[in-house]
Amino acid sequence: MTTTFFVFAILCLSIVSCTKKETAEQTTASGLVPSKFETVTEEGKTTHLYTMKNAQGMEVAVTNIGGRIVSIWVPDKSGNFQDVVLGFDNVEQYVPFNTNFGAIIGRYGNRIADAKITLTNRANYELRKNDGKNTLHGGARGFHTRYFDIEQPDSLTLICTYLSKNMEEGFPGNLYVTVTYSLTEDNALDIKYEATTDLLTVVNLTNHSYFNLSGDPDRTILDHLLYLDADNYTPTNEELIPTGKIEKTAKTPMDFTKATAIGDRIDDVSFEAIKFGNGYDHNFVLNNPGDINHVAAKLTSPASGISMEVYTTEPGIQFYTGNFLDGSNIGKKGIAYNFRTALCLETQHFPDSPHRKEFPSTELYPDSIYQSQTIYKFSIQ
Repeated sequence: MTTTFFVFAILCLSIVSCTKKETAEQTTASGLVPSKFETVTEEGKTTHLYTMKNAQGMEVAVTNIGGRIVSIWVPDKSGNFQDVVLGFDNVEQYVPFNTNFGAIIGRYGNRIADAKITLTNRANYELRKNDGKNTLHGGARGFHTRYFDIEQPDSLTLICTYLSKNMEEGFPGNLYVTVTYSLTEDNALDIKYEATTDLLTVVNLTNHSYFNLSGDPDRTILDHLLYLDADNYTPTNEELIPTGKIEKTAKTPMDFTKATAIGDRIDDVSFEAIKFGNGYDHNFVLNNPGDINHVAAKLTSPASGISMEVYTTEPGIQFYTGNFLDGSNIGKKGIAYNFRTALCLETQHFPDSPHRKEFPSTELYPDSIYQSQTIYKFSIQ
């Protein structure tokens, strides 16, 4: 009798202990379990989940694979906190590398036509094709698939570093990359990019977070209001490769110089750019390139009241409305990510710049430093 009671008591204590352990692991405000982000990569490196949190309660979580932003936790108009980016609640779902959720994108964000480049020194390079005959976001094994070493010098800073080796995905030069995430006390996520090379190469880094400011990824983003400080955009062909032209947004579905609901004109396939993109998937030419103090874009969810301003030193911004989301990815909290349930605002140099001398150059020389900065600042509208 005593022995039976003793065994029963031990079992109860074990259950309580396990429950307490699981509860203790719920250390992120958005409900992520850090142990689910720990694994050993094929290179023998261990992945983790890192968090930054400010005094206002805003929290940003990042993991090593792709230096990905896993969650951004911000307050809404009712004082409740919402996770406003898409992603997964475990590292295993990031490892298949078939998504870009939250990732650092490189070596070249967006598309390069025919998967080849010719540099000003007349060197020719064949890149890895992963978008038909073109290269998209640095190739199939771009930065979104790579392990970033992450250091956390303080509670508001994460420093992500990666060495992209010479000829990785066909790009020349050993590229030393540092991406620094900083969380400010006024609820802004400041992203600074820096890179150096030992050979002439091309670089175009960005972040591929998918935003839904309602905090509910079951909702589409069609009611979100968007402002873009862009009087022009770069039209594309059917493969979404720029034609080289720069055209006016005025009096077209591309005009967001006044805050407009995204769904108002997204299905106007009588406009060629909308038809080719199956919605919005376009590079907008910013009116104030290089000015980090000027609002390049502003996004607002009427449902939550959460607003996000975008500041950048880049000359362009890719506005993408989740047109390829199809419910096949099951994200955080078991929610399927369906058509147009998130959007991206990817600050960037223009797509296919290596083939377009009229576009701002993306070449980086060995004696130069690539530097770029983008800020996503959150508030309540």
